Amino acid sequence: MSERKHKLVIVESPAKARTIAKYLGRSYKVEASNGHVRDLPKSQMGVDVAADFEPKYITIRGRGEVLARIRKEAKNASAILLATDPDREGEAISWHLANLLGVKPETACRVTFQEITSKAVKTAIQHPRPIDMSLVNAQQARRVLDRLVGYSISPLLWAKIKKGLSGGRVQSVATRIIVDREEEIESFIPEEYWDVEADMISGGQTFHVKLDTLDGKKAKLTGEAGAKAALEAIGSGPYTVKTVKNGEKRKTPAPPFTTSNMQQEAARKLRFTTAKTMQIAQTLYEGVDLEGEGAQGLISYIRTDSTRVSDEALAAVREEIGKRFGSEYLPGKPNEFKTRSRSQDAHEAIRPTDISRRPDDIKSSLTNDQYKLYKLAYTRFLSSQMAPALYDTQTACVANERAEFRFYGEHKKFPGFTAVYEEGVDDETPGVDVKLPRLAAGDAAVLGNVTSEQRFTQPPPRYTEASLVRALEEKGIGRPSTYAPTISTIVARGYVSRDKSRLTPTELGRMITALMREHFKDIVDVEFTSGMEDSLDRVEDESLPWRDVIREFYSGFSRSLEAAESAIEKVEVKDETSDVPCEKCGAMMVYKMGRYGRFLACPRFPECRCAKPVYVYIATPCPKCGARLLEKTSRKGNRFYSCETYPDCDFIAWDFPLPDKCPKCGSYMTLKTNRKGSRWRLCANEHCRYREEIADEEQADDQETDGQGLYGSAPGYADGEDNPVDAERDADSYADMDSGEEPGSGSESE
Repeated sequence: MSERKHKLVIVESPAKARTIAKYLGRSYKVEASNGHVRDLPKSQMGVDVAADFEPKYITIRGRGEVLARIRKEAKNASAILLATDPDREGEAISWHLANLLGVKPETACRVTFQEITSKAVKTAIQHPRPIDMSLVNAQQARRVLDRLVGYSISPLLWAKIKKGLSGGRVQSVATRIIVDREEEIESFIPEEYWDVEADMISGGQTFHVKLDTLDGKKAKLTGEAGAKAALEAIGSGPYTVKTVKNGEKRKTPAPPFTTSNMQQEAARKLRFTTAKTMQIAQTLYEGVDLEGEGAQGLISYIRTDSTRVSDEALAAVREEIGKRFGSEYLPGKPNEFKTRSRSQDAHEAIRPTDISRRPDDIKSSLTNDQYKLYKLAYTRFLSSQMAPALYDTQTACVANERAEFRFYGEHKKFPGFTAVYEEGVDDETPGVDVKLPRLAAGDAAVLGNVTSEQRFTQPPPRYTEASLVRALEEKGIGRPSTYAPTISTIVARGYVSRDKSRLTPTELGRMITALMREHFKDIVDVEFTSGMEDSLDRVEDESLPWRDVIREFYSGFSRSLEAAESAIEKVEVKDETSDVPCEKCGAMMVYKMGRYGRFLACPRFPECRCAKPVYVYIATPCPKCGARLLEKTSRKGNRFYSCETYPDCDFIAWDFPLPDKCPKCGSYMTLKTNRKGSRWRLCANEHCRYREEIADEEQADDQETDGQGLYGSAPGYADGEDNPVDAERDADSYADMDSGEEPGSGSESE
């Protein structure tokens, strides 16, 4: 009797394969492709411009064994089902697999999972469809477009400026946005103004007011003289409550997460980079082993621009709200949210796959980061279908003959969705909940303490990852899957640096942006790039052939490229000379910029390949062994602190360590700072977390670094939570680099 053949299901990741295999049973074999199996070659353009932009695909190096295993299983399979991720890129991977395995794309060979749960997987398996060539072509157009840009501009930058640079269709625009903001900050001229505020007392109640008008005109105090004149007018007579207006304000919940919303909130509330957020979210989507349940996908598909939610999920979350919070927290009908006009609306919003699976109930089965992100997505979704928060509001005018003060306050009387979740902010000041005084027109009031404070208008803030993602989305630059790799690329290339969560352009980033503005203005033009995204969407809608998009773009781009090659003169980027002699030849070493920060290198390269990492020591001794602590930079551009004696001492900290000891548990304290500049000391012991505010006059952060540009031998460092690595990698790669290497990695993967 012949062995019964199984059906072969091919997914992208091994983790997802393990989860799905448990759901489908023995009649199915689940294999993982480990992502892409075919792509354009790295060593050449890979696009035949003369043959109407025909892409040349090759098997990716290192995927031979994977393909051999899949082909072997395919020979013994009764059917092949391609179950890669449900987006453009996933559709393209399925198309490549179909070509390699001899599967006809027009047959029912494609299945997609919006969530990795037993029910969703089994239902999807029963409803295969043909490969959607409109999605494939949209991805091909994007890939070819980015290859044409990256592999044309990058060699030009190598030739005219220096090796290792790259220009990309989306990364160049993102860099320009950050450079533009920095230039706006630098050109900003602050204007002086004065605020006059006071305490008012009426009927035994004290409330805080702000000067609104003076002698019948809006109080605009632009100098100290005006402030003094205002103070004289304020004290010129008795005060009366002139008007009182009481009202009610409703605050509605935010919609469930889209990809960009999730990245922004994780950056604000969890301090995660966009790349880290997507990495953790992928594990939650693919499946986590839960105690007593086995592998379970915890959230729905993570690359989406839609706020839409299935009827089944809506019914479940409304039932959960009623059960946990009561009927007053449940709206009469489900809350509806508008989707952005640019949204493709291909997938549901990001939500928990089972609303009854509460974060704290499964915390023991999750890593700390998984728990934090799952709780964020869970509470956001739960709150999105709850009743509005209600606030009593009061606006009052208190005046004498010359001056009018204004009072505004709001007091939360019903928490609604805020009992579960409130959306974070970047730079706006959140509202303050105050006790509202009982006032009536005609009430007498007494002026209490008065303060006048000189202030200056502030420039716009530098972008954080959260605000940059929001800007890219609002301007139509890129799509949900592109934000994280775009930011990672511009940081890794050294065009942008992170400084306490803010993104600042480097001199290199400014130089590249200036060159791109002059010679490739379309590439760094926000409107042009946004229009290109719309064209790619039209390819997906089957209203525009993908080669037409490429032809129209390339006709202008090729002329710009030709003109730039003759117009751009060789730019000499001089290296900064250090006071450190080369150990091998004695020459004074120079500072180089690598993707992980600065490092020291011999100026006689390639004859001498000596290189050293640059170290920055901080004043705080190691809490474990007392040795000096080093400030280092992780793979993702984040600062961290480690002991100089590693590996003998494995101390590592992401927050700045202080020499202070916790008065409660004796552990070391860390320095914490928020966006408003407030600082406090926080115990590093997670079971203690003692907190101590830092007064304004204290200058705790003045002692953060004990020396800049110090150097030493490279001890190496083990990967931590954010895979910490430092300039030692750059020093090593510099020493090993082939001086004849050609540019071949300047493309932009989206």
